[in-house]
Amino acid sequence: MVRMPARPYHHGDLRSALLASAERTLLEKGVAALSLRELARDIGVSHAAPGRHFKDKQALVDALALSGFERMAQVLNGADDAQAPLEDRLVALATTYVHFAASNAELLEVMYTRKHDPDISEQLSAAVESTTVPFVRIIADAQERGEIVAGDPWTVSLVVGAALHGTASFAAQGTLTPEAAVAGIPTLIHHLLNGLTPRENERRATTT
Repeated sequence: MVRMPARPYHHGDLRSALLASAERTLLEKGVAALSLRELARDIGVSHAAPGRHFKDKQALVDALALSGFERMAQVLNGADDAQAPLEDRLVALATTYVHFAASNAELLEVMYTRKHDPDISEQLSAAVESTTVPFVRIIADAQERGEIVAGDPWTVSLVVGAALHGTASFAAQGTLTPEAAVAGIPTLIHHLLNGLTPRENERRATTT
């Protein structure tokens, strides 16, 4: 039997190689299939080598969640144009969030499972918070201009976050296709900002 060569990794970058392999496993087989021994075999190192970076499977899962939240925060911050109108800013940020979530459904499940665990590390807690900051920033800016109701920006942001996470969950579960979820963002944001009550011109149109 010919044994295929193990996937190489760059010397000194074992942690990154393990995380990359773990994400592949997560995508293909789910979190239950994660195993430090199997990851070591996948990248061609001794079964004890992963222990230099992750003491156990839970530490690996935490590292995956941390990486996910850090990447999410990076793309969200990159999507916000402070000079754009409020609705455009929210649409751009929301589209980026839903696209990331729909494209990383398995990772997102790990991220949010760890997010709600009371025993997460300070580093992971800070990473979670960093994904909320771009939304809070937009809400606070809009409040200063009188475009959004007054109140704690973090609390107001929860309304936006809940709607977006719900949309992303629909995409992850197959209720919506990822394309449909992203395409519906402009309408979602419009309704969040304007409510569902018909505006005066719409009332007149339905009564004439």
